[in-house]
Amino acid sequence: MDDVTIRAARDDELPLLADMRWRWVIDRGDEPATTRDEFVAAFVTWARAHADAHHALIMLRDGAAVGMAWLALQPRVPSPRSTDRVAGDLQCVYVAPEHRSAGHGDRLIEAALARARELDLEWVTVHSSERAVTAYERRGFAVSPRLLQVKP
Repeated sequence: MDDVTIRAARDDELPLLADMRWRWVIDRGDEPATTRDEFVAAFVTWARAHADAHHALIMLRDGAAVGMAWLALQPRVPSPRSTDRVAGDLQCVYVAPEHRSAGHGDRLIEAALARARELDLEWVTVHSSERAVTAYERRGFAVSPRLLQVKP
């Protein structure tokens, strides 16, 4: 039986998320700029320091970590209509290659959007790989003619 669970990652699971982030870079054929142990330590330190602004989700299949997603919160300038405004950015959505094409990515995206709804976020953006665009579109993401970006 395929027992898949998605939930908030616990502090003791941060090294598992670091391993997935490491694997993601390796899978793409990129060369790490540090050792794996140094990266895991830096990743865990970063995740702990940013826990209020970056909500980590972990996907477990039969008890093993097979995916992750991060919902980054971005406070927005207050307006006369709402003084407590926050938007989200969906980051680092990853499913291990051997677990892809089974709907797990869709489930991770939906879990992150459910969390965004719980937090009453104004909107959620994502910077997607070309391969994953359709998965985000299935969950309601669309190109916005007003969302612009520049590399400084």
